[in-house]
Amino acid sequence: MKFIKWKTEIFYIVTVMTNPMYVVAIQKAKAIVTDVGGMICHAAIIARELGLPCVVGTGKATKILKDNMEGIVDGTKGIVYLSD
Repeated sequence: MKFIKWKTEIFYIVTVMTNPMYVVAIQKAKAIVTDVGGMICHAAIIARELGLPCVVGTGKATKILKDNMEGIVDGTKGIVYLSD
């Protein structure tokens, strides 16, 4: 699991996939981004229940997203927008 701090007190979870052991961390996160998964994967279900934006199945988020990057996770469109 990779915690990406995008602003001082806001962090997103960026990981290959989530599992039930991540729930405590997910409850503190502002969004979830995963490399694998689909509409009924663990990350998507937990995010929906907690009202968090979530983008799953990116294929490469863990390789691209780094600490202190700024951006927006749009769970409705399934897009992660990065600031310049």
